[in-house]
Amino acid sequence: MVHIGSKCIVGQEKVRAEIARIVSSGRIGHAYLLTGPPGVGKKALALAFAEAVNGVENLSELGDRKSSAKSSWFVHPDIHLFIPVPKSASSTELTGRLQLLADDPYAIVDFASRPSLDGSFDGKNRKAFYHKDYFKDDIRPAMFLKPNEGRRTVVVLSNIETMHPNVANAFLKTLEEPTENLMFILTTDNFNSLLPTIVSRCQLLRCTSIRTEEIQASLIEKDGMAEADAEYLARISGGNYASTRFYDAKTLRENRRQIIQFLRMAYTQDAGEIVSLASSWSAAFSTEQHIAMFNMIEVFLRDLAVYLDTEDVRLLTNADQIDTIKKFTASLKNARLEAMIATVNSFRALVYQNIQPKLIYTVMALRFGFLLRGGDTPIPEDEAWKHFPALTNL
Repeated sequence: MVHIGSKCIVGQEKVRAEIARIVSSGRIGHAYLLTGPPGVGKKALALAFAEAVNGVENLSELGDRKSSAKSSWFVHPDIHLFIPVPKSASSTELTGRLQLLADDPYAIVDFASRPSLDGSFDGKNRKAFYHKDYFKDDIRPAMFLKPNEGRRTVVVLSNIETMHPNVANAFLKTLEEPTENLMFILTTDNFNSLLPTIVSRCQLLRCTSIRTEEIQASLIEKDGMAEADAEYLARISGGNYASTRFYDAKTLRENRRQIIQFLRMAYTQDAGEIVSLASSWSAAFSTEQHIAMFNMIEVFLRDLAVYLDTEDVRLLTNADQIDTIKKFTASLKNARLEAMIATVNSFRALVYQNIQPKLIYTVMALRFGFLLRGGDTPIPEDEAWKHFPALTNL
């Protein structure tokens, strides 16, 4: 009996069962595309799938399907993983990141989220993508290797939405006419940005956000986190386990005070203070830390909405902030909280589009100023692009 990801993967029972069915049947296609939000385990699933195809029992329990003595995908000659890289990245940097994934399939290895492996951070994210030389010198040669030990040569490409258009077109030719015994496993955080011709040649495996209770349990059992911290972090995770396990609960609780300050500034429309705070956040945080801030803002706004409707402290994530929540709800009975939450969800996606976070926070504060008073924003929601004239796909 095949149990995909039974040794490491959090949630995703439906996709795991589908992959197990494919592996058990022996009828394996030439291309699969794992889609879903960031941090839900797509790379881990892709690697578990690749291992299972070639009989490696590491991330999964394979039963009589185990056929390889190799300890993991990392040392198997027929499994090749590629991630987007900056043009300036060295082979040593890339190998170091793949080693991290070999040790921990939920490790943060993307250059945008983790610019440096040694912990240094200068506030600038490194733009990573599949560029022409990377495809020509590294990826394409792997596509023409014959299986050495396993059933298939498996090429795993993560975050293929970052492919340069020229590379995507070149890759499509191989996808249309794959060599014998070649298998692709692709992942993407942004399904809608992919070329339809690439999507149409893949079998889709759709991942969903991980449930709060699953994240909480994993933070306790797999990451050794205290129960109170795990409960709090799971609630602000946004279904993203990969990032949440590296959050520091104490630091985030301290950041929560700044979020409350941010909402007050938004109400008073103190432009100087808003820009100052937005600039400090922009300089201090990595991509994943910005996502955590957006998640915390959303959770706090939901707490305001819940308390306004129920006055039940037991339903609040930020129950320890009940005095502040009472003051907010007493003063802002006409606040359009659902519209504010929708704004957070819309603007959070911009963090991954290389827009300066200080601009995102500033514009969000300006919109909040009107919504907190129960009014309409000067720029309608369906014309939000006017805040960012250079952005055409908002």
